[in-house]
Amino acid sequence: MQQRREKCIFALKLQQAIHPPTNPNLIHQATMNTQKPTFSQAYASHPAIEAVIFDWAGTIVDFGSFAPTQIFVDAFKQAYNFELSLPEARGPMGLGKWQHIEALGQDPVIGARWQKQFGEPMSHADIDHIYQTFLPLQVERVAEHSALIAGALNTVEQLRQRGIKIGSTTGYPRQVMQKLMVAAAAHGYEPDCVVCADDLPAGARPGPWMALQCVHDLKITSVAHCVKVDDTAPGMAEGRNAGMWTVGLALSGSLAGLTQQEFDAASAELLSPLREKATQEL
Repeated sequence: MQQRREKCIFALKLQQAIHPPTNPNLIHQATMNTQKPTFSQAYASHPAIEAVIFDWAGTIVDFGSFAPTQIFVDAFKQAYNFELSLPEARGPMGLGKWQHIEALGQDPVIGARWQKQFGEPMSHADIDHIYQTFLPLQVERVAEHSALIAGALNTVEQLRQRGIKIGSTTGYPRQVMQKLMVAAAAHGYEPDCVVCADDLPAGARPGPWMALQCVHDLKITSVAHCVKVDDTAPGMAEGRNAGMWTVGLALSGSLAGLTQQEFDAASAELLSPLREKATQEL
């Protein structure tokens, strides 16, 4: 029963966004962040949801978001024989991949280890080299992690039945997404638009630009008519910075770091602190 409830949380949170409860306090119980506009302001003046904008890894595909994190570990090792743990690699998840590598280099613990090994801080040239090592590895393996998260496709289909458009943004570059989009389509998922981390001159998360590009591409009349769904803090910030409703997924993404099998076998006692920690970060 516990696992069944957890698998339904994806649809529950979107139901809260599209058909909000009369008591705004219930929004917190659904782990839904509604900032700028507030619940009462946004829903009172803009009752119609026109679009839901989803992240990809950890939100729609790749339960636990393992495709990018493991490849960061492998890319650091292959490029510079530098040891990076999987929990360390998960730290900046949600950023564009070049920015993710930069953030790892700026982490006090990782940065100190890098300085000790190489005698100087990580440079832009180092980041470029790791990124160029990362890209072909990610392109090669991303389709292996294209399985849809339980409940995702059904939720998307229900939204479309209500006339709601489906947008998407991602920390992946376009080169990787071209392969992932084909693999996801084979599983039945094809959003109405896809905006990638390297598409826009202004940049990516945590700025609002990718989400706002979805508004443009989908011809949405107001950002307050949009819900941004993500499993990472930068992705949630993207939605809030764009003035959208935001829905955070606490257990399917990188913050919990569980495989589908680990999640299915987990007890309520194990999941509860993971959910609480992820909720706080989101």
